[in-house]
Amino acid sequence: FSKSHRRYFKKSRQLLIKRFKFLSDEQKQQVNIMLYASPTLSTAYFFKEDFLKILDCKDRDSAKIAMSDWINSALDSDIPQLQKCANTMMNWLTGILNSFSSTITNGFTEGCNNKIKVLKRNAYGYRNFNRFRNRILHIFSLKSVNCQKQATT
Repeated sequence: FSKSHRRYFKKSRQLLIKRFKFLSDEQKQQVNIMLYASPTLSTAYFFKEDFLKILDCKDRDSAKIAMSDWINSALDSDIPQLQKCANTMMNWLTGILNSFSSTITNGFTEGCNNKIKVLKRNAYGYRNFNRFRNRILHIFSLKSVNCQKQATT
């Protein structure tokens, strides 16, 4: 690509991330221009759109069929990154499909872990584990065991 092509692509890359159905007519034209310029980009873009359609599936069975089709197509593609992605999805297919059966996630736990890691990073390491523990409990608005023991005595 020429320097002007690269600059145009860099300015317009957010359009490639956005779902095609949510683009305005002008944005759709811009995306079509970019896809016409690069066949590899075009292939990857349509794989992205097909994958997002899988996420719209309402039940596990339809998601399994769509996911299997997507994986097989990605494995047959000439793009090594898509092949690697397809292999990863094959390895984690059961877990991915379970997300269509249950709406329960571990997002809350991940958020708690993130808060603790931020505290640990900002504190530059507590020397006393009980103080670190009490600070974590304080952040999550829980009373520490030591404070409760002192209050009862």
